[in-house]
Amino acid sequence: MFWMDIFDVQILAQTLVNGADSFSLLAIPFFVLAGEIMNAGGLSQRIVDLPMKLVGHRPGGLGYVGVLAAMIMASLSGSAVADTAAVAALLVPMMRQANYPVNRAAGLIGSGGIIAAIIPPSIPLIIFGVSSGLSISKLFMAGIAPGIMMGVTLMVTWWWQAKRLNLPCQPKASLREVWQSLVSGIWALFLPIIIIGGFRSGLFTPTEAGAVAAFYALFVSVVVYREMTFSTLYHVLINAAKTTSVVMFLVASAAVSAWLITIAELPMMVSELLQPLVDSPRLLFIVIMLAIMVISTVMDLTPTVLILTPVLMPLVKEAGIDPVYFGIMFIINCSISLITPPVGNVLNVVCGVAKLKFDDAVKGVAPYVMVLFMLLALFIFIPELITAPLKWMS
Repeated sequence: MFWMDIFDVQILAQTLVNGADSFSLLAIPFFVLAGEIMNAGGLSQRIVDLPMKLVGHRPGGLGYVGVLAAMIMASLSGSAVADTAAVAALLVPMMRQANYPVNRAAGLIGSGGIIAAIIPPSIPLIIFGVSSGLSISKLFMAGIAPGIMMGVTLMVTWWWQAKRLNLPCQPKASLREVWQSLVSGIWALFLPIIIIGGFRSGLFTPTEAGAVAAFYALFVSVVVYREMTFSTLYHVLINAAKTTSVVMFLVASAAVSAWLITIAELPMMVSELLQPLVDSPRLLFIVIMLAIMVISTVMDLTPTVLILTPVLMPLVKEAGIDPVYFGIMFIINCSISLITPPVGNVLNVVCGVAKLKFDDAVKGVAPYVMVLFMLLALFIFIPELITAPLKWMS
């Protein structure tokens, strides 16, 4: 701002406020609160317990449990960091006790955690929808299939590793134990059905779905499971407020950055630079994906989305690329950076829970990063893997 000689405190403050002043962004605090309530109210424990009873007896079964639990958690709160912390806190000690390689286990749980950025109600998809003006409901529906494919890819990779490492099995659960776990966790499993079914049928918007999710999680935690008291709720609200304030401040600050980028005519410069590629949409898309891959490794997901979306979206539309498909690919690309150095926010969370050095975690997560980038490349060359399921569900 000083360099462009346009520094004005009033403009700065107004842009900050306007950046966070969106009804759609109200979904973020609601889903963050829902995630915090689930962690404190016993829902997360039951979500992990069910796949434990179903697949825990297989060789390396705790790894499958971690990915399945991460996928279920992803469909409840939409926060990669919160979901990873919850699953890691429950499973990493068990994996360590069962003599799993801790770096591989931590890498798998971190890789599973980033699925929360893709499967609805994904907070990054909400932010992308607000930044691009696209329908958040369409983005949510488009994220279901690739999110499931990411989970399956990780489990196949873990199966290959489990065979090589000769990992131990957990005791097989009886049918009675499986049934008890299903009955106990059924209240938690109803939540994604309510969320996805609600906005799919038009019963409520994604923002209203967030409020429903928070209320439902509170009701189940206090009334059904009775594992949360109102004194506990105070600390839950404080944690949710802290997380929300960080996200919303990033959103508001990115609005200032976006305004400055527009004033500096950066979108026009980028458009002129990439204009020769508009006639080759596939090549343009590959170049954009490579640029996002590089930028997102050194910048957190939220500011990357908020800053780059207004710059790239006009070019994407001009090239005839499906904006919803682009949005899903954008978020998948950025989400992988959550487990890659030098930033790797999700990987840092796992390191903190597992008490593992970051360098060791990087070695452990490397195979999963590789297969996720291979899956990303597959989505680039076969976009129907994302667009076709969206058409079926619509």
